[in-house]
Amino acid sequence: MKNKKILWIALISLDVAVTVFLFVIHIIMLSNIIGKTPEQVNELTGLVGTLAKNTTLYLCAFVIPTFVILAANIVGLVIYVRKQTKKEAVKVEDLTDEQKEALKQELLKDLNK
Repeated sequence: MKNKKILWIALISLDVAVTVFLFVIHIIMLSNIIGKTPEQVNELTGLVGTLAKNTTLYLCAFVIPTFVILAANIVGLVIYVRKQTKKEAVKVEDLTDEQKEALKQELLKDLNK
């Protein structure tokens, strides 16, 4: 059980790191492309220049993984919230004296029918 907790922490850390990396790349791309002419974009070099010239590469390597991670995080959050909010069965010890008496009366009514 202890290894499972470490695995979840490592997985969440990896998810955060990859998400931050992808968002940083998106911000760098936006800041370098917005307001420039196509000729100026073609003059860019390095990773930004390569991604600006090959939009399919940018889409497959950075945009689609961002949306896949976002969807996986939303699904994981929904599953986690549903798991945490499951209603526990009410125990007789948890009831007040008035609730116990009302429950006895309802049971007696059901038995008399």
